[in-house]
Amino acid sequence: MVTDMTKGNPTKTILKFSLPFLIGNLFQQLYNIVDSVVVGKFIGTESLAAVGSSFMLMNFFSFIIIGLCMGASAVYSFFFGEKNYSKLRKSIFISFSLIGFFTVILSIAIILNIDNMLLLIKTPQSIFKGSSDYLRIIFGGLIFVFLFNACSALLRSIGDSRTPLYFLVLAAIINIVLDLVFVINFNMGIEGVALATIIAQAVSSVLCLVYAFLKIPLIRLKREDMVFDKNISLMIGKYSILTSIQQSIMTFGMVCVQGIVNTFGPDTIAAFTAAGKIDSIAYLPVQDFGNAFSTYIAQNKGAKNTSRIHEGIKSAARTIVLFCLVFSTLIFINSKNLMKIFVNADEINVITLGVEYLSIISVFYILIGFLFMFYGFFRGIGALNTSLILTIMSLGTRVIMAYVLSRIPQLAQRGIWWSVPLGWFLADSIGLTIYLKMKKKSLFQ
Repeated sequence: MVTDMTKGNPTKTILKFSLPFLIGNLFQQLYNIVDSVVVGKFIGTESLAAVGSSFMLMNFFSFIIIGLCMGASAVYSFFFGEKNYSKLRKSIFISFSLIGFFTVILSIAIILNIDNMLLLIKTPQSIFKGSSDYLRIIFGGLIFVFLFNACSALLRSIGDSRTPLYFLVLAAIINIVLDLVFVINFNMGIEGVALATIIAQAVSSVLCLVYAFLKIPLIRLKREDMVFDKNISLMIGKYSILTSIQQSIMTFGMVCVQGIVNTFGPDTIAAFTAAGKIDSIAYLPVQDFGNAFSTYIAQNKGAKNTSRIHEGIKSAARTIVLFCLVFSTLIFINSKNLMKIFVNADEINVITLGVEYLSIISVFYILIGFLFMFYGFFRGIGALNTSLILTIMSLGTRVIMAYVLSRIPQLAQRGIWWSVPLGWFLADSIGLTIYLKMKKKSLFQ
């Protein structure tokens, strides 16, 4: 269903559009969580640590691709808001061709260098082989990450956030079933978990691709659309590369943090893995709201509707405050029970470390809520350099402070946990300052 976000009540429009984002990503997180639960419960803590240690590397390279697709979607939204459907189709052809080719090359390069990467982030020897085996299978299916995210970004850019949801739900169901079958019935270990993920992604990505180009006439490519227009190519290059750099910096920062976490041993790695899963679900609503907000801003920028952009910002701020207060309270109160979902009750040290992490981070969810809002706003108006600056400030601060604070004996792992809100706060302060200056000078008309 195509949605024109230049009309209607801003709050209702963004919430309605973001809801399928949220449900879809909840299912995506669900099958990530099932991976961790199956590994932690049926294979063991060391295997959970192996998957956790691999997760940041997996995210780093996946988000390079996801960032390229997200950047291209801002171009789609702009042309859609401008009602220039010929340029919309040309931009689809150009982005799919270039990003798809890049994905294949990247996948090959990663597979050839996985062991060196694991050494670089100081992966403990006890979990090294498990991490290596897991990642080789995962990155063998990187092309499916591209296909799904390219199609999803395209559909969402023209206001259809429901269809990607259906295919994510399908992927989640397939992944959960295959996790249980491969690990419990076939005793395939973490290789079975990785294989289940790849099969689920393959099915959902191919079906999403077929649906997008067969069922929506507006984006169906014609012969005259299959050209490399110089101006459109440069526009896509600017948006995609800068957004990808932003996403890469975010995940690279997490890889660096993972390297620091790894120095504290398997228990801390397992706790960080489990708590991180809970954490990512807790602020998923504001993350998805920020992505929906970006489409709203881009469409209204294309329509040159400045007053509606201002209305949307006020609406977004109110909604984010409400979301964050609710989830901060829920996670803070229930952190211990949530940790027990991932690890057995007798893993007391792992649970204690995870609860400590969640008790600190959950109090500050409102900071990352506003950060996602600023990301969405600046990406939507095309100020990609600003989004990049905010990311560098947030993750740079987190990495530096994690390293410094964790070296203080009285803090140890807690220093890593406290580095997170410090990074969010700095980035929010910079984002608010830049936004107020732009508003005063009317620089995003």
